[in-house]
Amino acid sequence: MIEMKVAAIALDAVTRSPIVLLKDATERRALPIYIGQDQARSIIGALEQQATPRPLTHDLMINVFHIWNIKLEKVIISTLQDNTFYALLCTKMGKKEKNIDCRPSDAIALAIRAGCPIWVMEEVVLDASIPIDRQADEEEREAFKDFVANLSPEDLIRRTRQEE
Repeated sequence: MIEMKVAAIALDAVTRSPIVLLKDATERRALPIYIGQDQARSIIGALEQQATPRPLTHDLMINVFHIWNIKLEKVIISTLQDNTFYALLCTKMGKKEKNIDCRPSDAIALAIRAGCPIWVMEEVVLDASIPIDRQADEEEREAFKDFVANLSPEDLIRRTRQEE
């Protein structure tokens, strides 16, 4: 799993649909997830720590978690099927742990409010992320090519023995 943070909320230039953009710690990969208008407002409100006169849905959920001593430990963007992302709320109440199926937009809105990490399964990142720092990716590929090109069988044997 790869931990990611909310980098931005953007609008698709063609459809004008909101997109939440998650980035990894190295800021070399970004994961765009299309979300609804209400979820976009909720995420923005949480990021900006906007107070509302009455609790909105995600605030209500966090209040229920607090009252029942349920800790939201993390959220996981777990799978991508037919262009639809799936997420889990990973909760803990005492010694009991439960994972709750959830839309990624709701999971992200709750994670921000609860201050818990957002994790994305590696296969989801591989399938749906976009590169941000193409130059760093290219430099890494070139360094690996140079390493392999200069690796002799003797070096490989020596390295293997050192690891044992």
